[in-house]
Amino acid sequence: MSWFGQSRTALTAAFLATCMQLVAGGAAAEPRAQTVASGFPHPWAVAFIEGGRFLVTERGGRMRVVEADGRVGPAIAGVPPVVARGQGGLLDVVTDSGYASNRTVFFCFSEPGEGGNSTAMARARLSADRTRLEQVKVIFSQRPKVESTAHFGCRIVETPEGLLFLTLGERFSRKEDAQRLDNDLGKIVRLTKDGAPAPGNPFVGRAGAAPEIWSYGHRNVQGATWGPDGRLWTHEHGPQGGDEINLPQPGRNYGWPVITYGENYGGGPIGEGITAKAGMEQPLHYWVPSIAPSGMAFLTSDRYGPAWKGNLFIGSLKFGYLDRIELAGGKVAREEKLLEGVGRVRDVRQGPDGLLYVLTDEENGKLLRLQP
Repeated sequence: MSWFGQSRTALTAAFLATCMQLVAGGAAAEPRAQTVASGFPHPWAVAFIEGGRFLVTERGGRMRVVEADGRVGPAIAGVPPVVARGQGGLLDVVTDSGYASNRTVFFCFSEPGEGGNSTAMARARLSADRTRLEQVKVIFSQRPKVESTAHFGCRIVETPEGLLFLTLGERFSRKEDAQRLDNDLGKIVRLTKDGAPAPGNPFVGRAGAAPEIWSYGHRNVQGATWGPDGRLWTHEHGPQGGDEINLPQPGRNYGWPVITYGENYGGGPIGEGITAKAGMEQPLHYWVPSIAPSGMAFLTSDRYGPAWKGNLFIGSLKFGYLDRIELAGGKVAREEKLLEGVGRVRDVRQGPDGLLYVLTDEENGKLLRLQP
């Protein structure tokens, strides 16, 4: 063998040995973003249905099926009227835990009505041919309705017990109402699948308090997921700085707008400009400056190697990346920016195949699969 051939063989062996060491140590290379489908005007959420297909909502009011090969179908019939202005429109969608047998989906949207609009959640059955929603019923409407096009919240999480968490923004112009218990502004609510207040909610039976409330003092929660620790995890937008990760507990007050690590747009304190107060919860983690978080998922699969299993993934609308968060001792230990420059990341979910999927919120939005 020539000297060149020997050197090349040695280099190849050294490279392979290094790769094996990295794998053994749990390191994972950044995944490649593969486009599954594109051409969505401002998509908001993705859910997974039979045959490797996807349900994708578009803020303008359309819900569409994406085939496993990436073909995008026409708008599904049966979506109720939505207020598609500003941040409002057709927003989150999830499949019921019993979807395989009942074909039930839950979705939330900005609902028009007397006094303005508010976040609402509906239940429906996806037809067998996947062309329409059947038996559509609005099971919950946020009270009161407000003339605003901002801060709808609108993420849905099903618990293992079959209850539903729904996040509700404070509608921007009514931030003080986030501290009041007689309304649904700036709240996380816990409901049955019929939309009734869930048994055991912290304010059931309390005079002057809405029985659906789970926690309060929130601003605009656009990320929510059920953690492997058996708890609800959320994140919410701060004003100018002060985006937060929280683990909402029953009956707890998360402070907005009394305490915040952000400030008014253009500068200046919000309220007294304080970051802590007795009786109000501190966030698990916060960002200054804001990353404008949206979408949230834990990775529970082994598809990307052991180093990523159990990590939390959050999209950044402002900076256009996917944030990989390592947790240790219940706290954020490390963050890594993935897919930088990919676009405004609106949603992130783990699919049935154990892979991560991302939606970019743009005029030509994309559904991306992260290939290991």
